[in-house]
Amino acid sequence: MNVIKPLIMAVSGLFFCLMVLNAKGQSAKCVIKNKQTEEILAGITVVENGKPVSTVKDGTTWILKGLASGTHLLRFSYVGFESLDTSLLLPQEQPITIYLTPSTASLEEVTVVSSTRSNQRIENSPLKVEVLGKEEMEEENTIKPANIASILGDVSGVQIQQSSAVSGNANVRIQGLDGRYTQLVRDGMPLFDGFSGGFGVMQIPPLDLKQIELIKGSASTLYGGGAIGGLVNLISKRPGYNKDAIMTLNQTTLKETNLNGYVAKRNKQVGYNLYGGITSQKAVDVNKDGFSDAPKIDAIVVHPRFFLYPSTKTTLALGYTGTFETRRGGDMELIEGVANGVHQFVEENKTNRQTTDLIAEHQLNNGAKLEFKSSISLFNREITTNIHYFNGNQTNYYNELSLYLPKGKASWVMGLNATGDAFKINTTSNPVYLKDVSNNTVGAFAQLTHKVGTTTTIEAGMRTDNHDKYGFFALPRVAIFHRFNPSWATRWGVGLGYKTPNALAAQNKDYNIQDLQPLPSDISAEKSVGYNAELNYKKDFDSHHSLFINQAFFLTNIYNPVIATTLASGQVAFGNAHARVSSKGSDTYIKLSLEDWELYAGYTFTIAEKKYLPTNQFMPLTPKHRIAFVVMYEIEGHWRFGAEGSFTGKQRREDYTETPSYVFMALLAEKKFGKHATLVLNCENLFDYRQSKEEALYTGSISAPNFKQLWAPIDGRVVNLSFRWKWGQ
Repeated sequence: MNVIKPLIMAVSGLFFCLMVLNAKGQSAKCVIKNKQTEEILAGITVVENGKPVSTVKDGTTWILKGLASGTHLLRFSYVGFESLDTSLLLPQEQPITIYLTPSTASLEEVTVVSSTRSNQRIENSPLKVEVLGKEEMEEENTIKPANIASILGDVSGVQIQQSSAVSGNANVRIQGLDGRYTQLVRDGMPLFDGFSGGFGVMQIPPLDLKQIELIKGSASTLYGGGAIGGLVNLISKRPGYNKDAIMTLNQTTLKETNLNGYVAKRNKQVGYNLYGGITSQKAVDVNKDGFSDAPKIDAIVVHPRFFLYPSTKTTLALGYTGTFETRRGGDMELIEGVANGVHQFVEENKTNRQTTDLIAEHQLNNGAKLEFKSSISLFNREITTNIHYFNGNQTNYYNELSLYLPKGKASWVMGLNATGDAFKINTTSNPVYLKDVSNNTVGAFAQLTHKVGTTTTIEAGMRTDNHDKYGFFALPRVAIFHRFNPSWATRWGVGLGYKTPNALAAQNKDYNIQDLQPLPSDISAEKSVGYNAELNYKKDFDSHHSLFINQAFFLTNIYNPVIATTLASGQVAFGNAHARVSSKGSDTYIKLSLEDWELYAGYTFTIAEKKYLPTNQFMPLTPKHRIAFVVMYEIEGHWRFGAEGSFTGKQRREDYTETPSYVFMALLAEKKFGKHATLVLNCENLFDYRQSKEEALYTGSISAPNFKQLWAPIDGRVVNLSFRWKWGQ
């Protein structure tokens, strides 16, 4: 970790350099307002003849620089609003007011994201954020309404690792690292970690989300411990002035039925949105080995949110989320019955997750924004098998106060936060090794973003966290974005991260909770250094033809990695390894739009290694090569057809043997009936590739099976038919 001190010094020096930079001069002044509410907008983009105009914020006024005397035809735009073309005659004496109209269209092209913590356009941000927007959420709602696991797995560099054949549990792996290094947050607030992380990604329906923001690589400086491999930020919907309502009914050949609905509306003083969903999945034995490949699931999710707007500058949002689910898997004869003779193995998971959250936002007069977030989440899980019963719960809390402060070409984001969790064992039929445990962290963060001219943005951040058991952490980060011309741009960044040990953190394989040993007293926190570099090419040939290419490189080193070791007794012990875990590689992304066609292709090359092993240092179940593509064709207002595929290269099992590579294909046909009704027919895993076609999924006897780690799908070909009815927007 000899890189830490030089990096901290470099960040401190960059902080100083950025603070003394100050743009001079002006050509025109304007104030940007919401045409409906008269609210001053915090962000703006100005373009002349396809080239960006240099803008500087001065309180509530935007200064347009570098414009000569005469008439200029300018385009003003801001995310969520219709662009406005207007002429401006210079010189001018008084500031002009520009009114932008809120857009009623879907956020097909999301340009500003929450994960940057500042009002930056995504394509010019030093922090790379990939966004799955409102259109993708509504599409996924007609394909996989119950959860977002599938759509996350379609993103290059992201792998959904199913960790249990019995319960269907899974976790999100980014850039070859284990799932415990991916931080899952909702509206910037962590809710899914440790014991409460169980089934987290499997219980989030896409219809309940405005968008998903992904950061690949270190995000700990902004979001604290756990975001070593990356961050998944789930952004909740907010109501608009026009009523928005969606109802979806879905049925699959895997005996899954989904019914969900969403409705939202606001006026100048109050607003609301409400999501409700029901899932019923019958147990299915796809490979006919006597055990379920899809568990029996009964789930209900409700998420009401209420909004108050005391003024045009203040928003208060109060929400509640309730998730109630029962999963039952194992011997097919027992799922609906009782043990008899050799048929004895069954596992039932009852989870109850209830969360309340409060978000308060206030726009200050100088364009700054003050924000307070608070959440409390109660998670309870009962695990019942034919030989063991366990009941435990975890309470998570999070509080944050932050300030966004723009000044000229610079902007500050700073804040304080307190977060923690408490795990408690309620009831157990047999003694367990784990004990009640709690974690509490207080932190402070600051990030300075500075534009240098119109082509370069430099960003430096620092977080300091103090954990009540593992002490003090300093997490600096430096990033730079530079645009060579309208087509070519580059990003570079480096940042530190950490992860405190947790015996209940997500693993590639679910362990029996009664086998987990408590953490040893001398265990240390994991620390990381993450690097990223990328080159972008973007070409808009005209309004219907465009090409985007992104070539990224990544490297993450994790020091003092915490490893789980299965002892001869079957117990699982934890400890620090003496050398690092390393993940490096490249990620290539291409998107091509041609009239009614859209094509996407991604290739990820990953070398993930456990450097503490003398031989066979590979990271198990991590393909070196992975390719994904999507082809969509749309007859606007009538039909849409799509094909999606992926190639997953060979992987290594825990016993060092090699799995075969495989191809996954999906086909989609969508028919629209006017503006309101949509019918979707979709087929997943067209070639019916399953791990069970290559090997048995368990060893041992049918009475006491030992399930293998999963490296490929096990549920086979699935066809679903869904009907969506949409009102309003």
